[in-house]
Amino acid sequence: MKFLLDAHLPRRLCTLLTDRGHDATHTLNLSAGNHTKDSVINQISVMEQRVVISKDSDFVYSHVLQGRPWKLLLIKTGNISAQDLSALIGRHLPKIEQVLQTHTLVEVDRSSITPVI
Repeated sequence: MKFLLDAHLPRRLCTLLTDRGHDATHTLNLSAGNHTKDSVINQISVMEQRVVISKDSDFVYSHVLQGRPWKLLLIKTGNISAQDLSALIGRHLPKIEQVLQTHTLVEVDRSSITPVI
């Protein structure tokens, strides 16, 4: 599976995902870095069939209304340390992978993985 992590997420999540066999990149790796516009992130997501991982609810609106990004993993944990977020994603990654096979919008909070669309 291919992932694109939004600016406000820790880069170490890319390492976790690649260590688990996925192709993951962070907005820091894009030409505009963390200043990359949401529209560009959406375009890359669709062109490369990447799941966008973000805390930004603006992606939910664009996904529902325009089908962009291609797929979205929305992090709804509130404030959480990078270490705790990495542990949370790592612990639930098999379930996240499974749900993303059949759903295009998935929410993750501190206690659950919820398929939305």
